[in-house]
Amino acid sequence: MTISRDEVMAVLDQIAVEGGGTLASRDLVRALSVEGGAVRFVIEVPDAAAATAMQPAEAEARARLEALAGVSQVSIVTTAPTVRESGRGAAPDLKIGRHPTPQTGPEPVPGVGRILVVGSGKGGVGKSTLTANLAVALARQGRRVGLLDADIYGPSQPRMMGVSGRPEAPDGKTMQPLVGHGVKVMSLGLLVPDGQAIVWRGPMLMGAMQQMLGQVAWAPLDVLLIDLPPGTGDVQLTLCQKTRLDGAIIVSTPQDVALIDARRAVDMFRRLGTPILGLVENMASYCCPNCNHVTHPFGHGGVRDEAARMGSPFLGEIPLDLDVRMSGDRGVPVAAGEGPIADAYAHLARGLITSGAA
Repeated sequence: MTISRDEVMAVLDQIAVEGGGTLASRDLVRALSVEGGAVRFVIEVPDAAAATAMQPAEAEARARLEALAGVSQVSIVTTAPTVRESGRGAAPDLKIGRHPTPQTGPEPVPGVGRILVVGSGKGGVGKSTLTANLAVALARQGRRVGLLDADIYGPSQPRMMGVSGRPEAPDGKTMQPLVGHGVKVMSLGLLVPDGQAIVWRGPMLMGAMQQMLGQVAWAPLDVLLIDLPPGTGDVQLTLCQKTRLDGAIIVSTPQDVALIDARRAVDMFRRLGTPILGLVENMASYCCPNCNHVTHPFGHGGVRDEAARMGSPFLGEIPLDLDVRMSGDRGVPVAAGEGPIADAYAHLARGLITSGAA
């Protein structure tokens, strides 16, 4: 006997919470996934006090779900907050963008199981969108996920993940990442005024990356995804030389001009000793919402063929769809919902988990 999402939500609609209402009616449930007998979701509350008050409801939800026929595992994570009000808590007493401190070699990030970078040789192939949706898809499958926006000059993850406000540093040394859709998020976009340009040379970039890895309370995480800027420059070089990376995912659209730059990205990571986990073909097809005719605006199969030529795994295809853009602009990645596009990201996440990469 299998259990459905509707049955899980019916149970959660019976769990009363402090202040009135239920877990379902108060819209506190995020990233719900039901796979076989495994039920996983996030309870997202406004602040740390609310998280403490939510403990009885979390315990009751776990007990009731575990008692249901067909349920073999229940995973619940309570997180707070997605948005911080100005003036609350201590602001980080940290100068972001300082010169890097010396290291003897690549170092791990304490409390983080695996670190994966998502890169592309050029901009405009949907790398950041894919990273945000992959992070949410992994969280929906029970992984503890962090997302670091390393696109210093064009940080977009705060908007796509629906987080805002300056991260707090209660001790003046370590910043607390914000949380959106069950994913811990850190970005330079959270630390500078909206619309302000980042005008830095290489050493400041390297110092900022070192700080956002070592002076952020990431732990505990199963996997940290790092959204890289386009190209093969200072940020990529710094990460590969200073951080113990477990692999790189290369994103490209199918046309030749994108694949030329994807090859350069693969070559860079191989030269720097970072394993290539595989290639993803983004914007692979488009289904007309009026007539259901499928077209391939950027060609089709080019990334699969390139992966075979390189001897690298092909991780999958993500269609081109208007909902992906609209969801990202709203701060609710499409992978947080249901439908064929969310399924494509879920398939990508499952493949990484099955292979042991995530």
